[in-house]
Amino acid sequence: MIYKGQQKALLIIDGWINLVLGILLLASPLGLIEWLGLPPASTGFYPSILGAVILGIGIALFIEVYGTARLLGGLGLSGAISINLIGSLVLIIWLIVDPFELPLRGYLVLWAVAVIVAGIGIVEIFKGGLKQSANETVRM
Repeated sequence: MIYKGQQKALLIIDGWINLVLGILLLASPLGLIEWLGLPPASTGFYPSILGAVILGIGIALFIEVYGTARLLGGLGLSGAISINLIGSLVLIIWLIVDPFELPLRGYLVLWAVAVIVAGIGIVEIFKGGLKQSANETVRM
C-alpha cells in the first residue's frame, strides 16, 4: 500500500516511538526500569526481549512507509492499530486491576505510555487505518 499524508505521518511517528522505546529497553533494561520507577524485573531478560520486539515493530513500520518503492512490505497501519490498542488496553487493565507499589514517577510513566499509545491507535483508526480507500494503491 502506498501511504499518503496523515497516514504516512502516523506510521512515521509510531515508528519513531517504537524505535526509541526499543533502543532504551535494549540498552539498559534494569537501570532504565529502576530510573523510571517501573515494576522491578529480576533479570534483564524480559525487558531486553520486549525492547527487541518493540524495536522490530518500529523498523517494520519504517519498512512499510519507505520500502514500497522496493516492493518491501512491513507492518501496515492496521497492524500498528492492533498492537497499539491491545498493548495499551492490557497496560491500563494492569494499572487499574492490580496496582503496583510504585513511586508516583512510575505510575506517571506507565499512564503516559498507555494514553499516548492508545491515542495513536485511535487517531490511526480515524485516519482510515482499518479501511482501504479506493484511491490507495495495493502492492501486488
